[in-house]
Amino acid sequence: MGLGTLLLLLAVTAWPGQGVPVIEPSGPELVVEPGAAVTLRCVSNVSVEWDGPISRSWTLDPDAPSSALTTNNATFQNTGTYRCTELGDPLGGSATIHLYVKDHRRPWRVLAPEVTVLEGQDARLPCLLTDPALAGGVSLALLRRLSVLPGRAVLRQTNYSFSPWHGFTIHKAKFIEGQDYACTVLVDGRVVWSSVRLNVQKVIPGPPTLTLKPTELVRIRGEAAQIVCSATDVDVHFEVFLHRGDTKLAISQQSDFHDNRYQKVLTLDLDPVGFQDAGNYTCMATNARGTHATSMVFRVVEGAYLTLTSEQSLRQEVAVGEKLDLKVKVEAYPSLQSFNWTYQGPFSDQQPELSFETSKDTYRYASTLTLPRLKPSEAGRYSFLARNARGEGVLTFELTLLYPPEVRITWSLVNGSRALVCQASGYPQPNVTWVWCGGHTDRCEGAGVLVQEALGPEVLSQEPFHKATVQRLLAVGTLERNRTYECRACNSLGNSSHAFQPVSVAAQVHSPDEPLFTPVLVACVSIMALLLLLLLLLLYKYKQKPKYQVRWKIIESFAGNSYTFIDPTQLPYSEKWEFPRNKLQFGKTLGAGAFGKVVEATAFGLGQEDAVLKVAVKMLKSTAHADEKEALMSELKIMSHLGPHENTVNLLGACTHGGPVLVITEYCCYGDLLNFLRRKAEAMLGPGLNPGQSPEPGPGYKNIPLEKKYTRRDSGFSSQGVDAYVEMRPVSTSSSNDSFSEQDLDKEDGRPLELCDLLRFSSQVAQGMAFLASKNCIHRDVAARNVLLTSGHVAKIGDFGLARDIMNDSNYIVKGNARLPVKWMAPESIFDCVYTVQSDVWSYGILLWEIFSLGLNPYPGILVNSKFYKLVKDGYQMAQPAFAPKNMYVTQRGEQGTGARRAGHRGCPSRRVDV
Repeated sequence: MGLGTLLLLLAVTAWPGQGVPVIEPSGPELVVEPGAAVTLRCVSNVSVEWDGPISRSWTLDPDAPSSALTTNNATFQNTGTYRCTELGDPLGGSATIHLYVKDHRRPWRVLAPEVTVLEGQDARLPCLLTDPALAGGVSLALLRRLSVLPGRAVLRQTNYSFSPWHGFTIHKAKFIEGQDYACTVLVDGRVVWSSVRLNVQKVIPGPPTLTLKPTELVRIRGEAAQIVCSATDVDVHFEVFLHRGDTKLAISQQSDFHDNRYQKVLTLDLDPVGFQDAGNYTCMATNARGTHATSMVFRVVEGAYLTLTSEQSLRQEVAVGEKLDLKVKVEAYPSLQSFNWTYQGPFSDQQPELSFETSKDTYRYASTLTLPRLKPSEAGRYSFLARNARGEGVLTFELTLLYPPEVRITWSLVNGSRALVCQASGYPQPNVTWVWCGGHTDRCEGAGVLVQEALGPEVLSQEPFHKATVQRLLAVGTLERNRTYECRACNSLGNSSHAFQPVSVAAQVHSPDEPLFTPVLVACVSIMALLLLLLLLLLYKYKQKPKYQVRWKIIESFAGNSYTFIDPTQLPYSEKWEFPRNKLQFGKTLGAGAFGKVVEATAFGLGQEDAVLKVAVKMLKSTAHADEKEALMSELKIMSHLGPHENTVNLLGACTHGGPVLVITEYCCYGDLLNFLRRKAEAMLGPGLNPGQSPEPGPGYKNIPLEKKYTRRDSGFSSQGVDAYVEMRPVSTSSSNDSFSEQDLDKEDGRPLELCDLLRFSSQVAQGMAFLASKNCIHRDVAARNVLLTSGHVAKIGDFGLARDIMNDSNYIVKGNARLPVKWMAPESIFDCVYTVQSDVWSYGILLWEIFSLGLNPYPGILVNSKFYKLVKDGYQMAQPAFAPKNMYVTQRGEQGTGARRAGHRGCPSRRVDV
């Protein structure tokens, strides 16, 4: 029987039973004096085994139905926990007892001198007390040179506990806590200790982490090169190697430790490099969990190189209006000194500003030239030029635009005879044919009958990057009167046709020999001339008539003050905005103008299936022209392109199919900011005062209830109702619906305006303008009449020219063939027709003046004439509004001051958000 744990198996013949083994004497603990005789008896119905610190001093009595351990001379080494366990029982019943042999000379019984655990596990130091009465004086300390350092306890972050039965337990042991420890106890005023060593091993998650730099290397023969192989691991027991091909390189190793990780570095210096140094280099690191390897390629070249390639064809054919990306790959050593894309013509002598992106990866470059919405003038040659120490490289693409065919029919003399000439232009070269069908129709349906007598085709022009023009002739003598002749042209992009009905061909060919200028002919020509003059006069009047236009513009590109705007008709429109017409219930008209109106409506199921939402719907009049319908559709596309923002009137949906175009936007219950300020001004100052007058001293703004309608004439507008977005129709006293109703007034809260409200309006408009500027959008009509207030008095920027009668609006002045809001326009917009983000900032300064004057007309008392234009040129500044703080007036003047007359000296909307 050894000194370790003795496993005793007792083959006791017993009848099956259901009892649990019992140890006698009873009780969880037994305390005896040294030298005492001790007998531990396990009573059970089945075979049992003993487990615990059983040494040679113990003897076994295996008589059934019990098993007994006996010692006649107990010592401190017998201290420990003894367990009796049944054999053959699936439930594994057992009983335990802890034996103390108290010996003050030896208060500790250490079961094992060394303990090893993994980091993060609980570490049990098996220091058992021989006397339970000493438990109050135990502690754990670090051991140094076999002596306890006074006051030197365990590490601060160590979390441990003590049990008299099991010893000390360090919970979730850390690597740094692997130390020699002393289990100490105070006995009769002196410290008695026993030592135990704790080994904490790092948990190795996997192979070492590896880096090999550079990932790729190119050198010219004779230059210097360096390759660094580095590996890190949580444990120091790992190896790192560097191979060239299959050859292991002998390189001195550098070691370091930081951030709780061990690092080993191999550095290979090559100076000068030769062709024999080229090849694949592999960095490899190994630990107990496995091996990690990474490789790189080292190329040695004779000299510098520069190679330009493209996976695309160098001849590109793209339809007009489409987008094209031209991509070039470059391999170069040494690195590129410069690179650029250029346009080589033939349509423009000036070099356009091209937009491209270039990325670099070691010795490789990738450059992409983006050509959005290709225009006819952008066909031609595009070259990518790159330069390094090797020299210059060029790669040229030829871009040809594809056009669907266009057909026109003219008369011509061929060999002295008249003929019909069909000319078709397009690219690729169109195929032209003549067909005929019976009767006179606008076009021949189906295939028609091919005209065999047609001459040609003849190619008139086929220049590179231009359309190809083809013609085909049809002699007049071959035509029959009761037929329709149609010229058809087709290519890969589409087809086109033009029909001709030879009604009077015979008369034209076989005209009698009569004098050309007969009285009848003279009369016909005179009448036609008069009709033509009348038509030109009507056309002139029609051109002078203002048309509905979308004021907002989206910038595509710019150079200085030269802006290129996106054609809004080319913007995409997503069907996700479509909303069923039958789910709109229209209410009262919020505003009406020369071109259309804005109507209050209730939308059922907008956003959510069961939602009921009050909205505003823009629509054209039934007499609207095609260009006005296109303008409203452009406005819809611009709003969907911009997206939502808290301080712009947001698009909610649209109806573009099965009827007139309807644009569904947010409903703003307080109407436009201009009339809101004027209503508040009258409520606070009284009907007899205006904001330009200073009120009597008093406690501040007063809230005077409105009891009757009112009309303000100082700006050419009249306020007709709280729900009116802007004054979009003439003042009328014949309809009671135009005046404020009590129900409308109830929508306004009774709280008077305060300075913080005016500042908040100013800030919110600035935030909306900053959003538009971030979307490259120029508003061109920033004014209080185009700012709406919704619930919570949140200001939102919009554009409501659709429902404004600008013909009768004194704020819109005739300038050329357009009506413009001159008093709100920047000098460069008035005199040079230049609209920029900075011109919107000027208009914002005028809007600030409107806000802090509570809705007065800008430049009060000044008519728009030559004197006004001279004042603007000379830097005239309006006086400080009655309700503007000093710093706010300074801000407003900053947008219209002498320096701000130049657009570049003004701020940008994003800098005005903190007003």
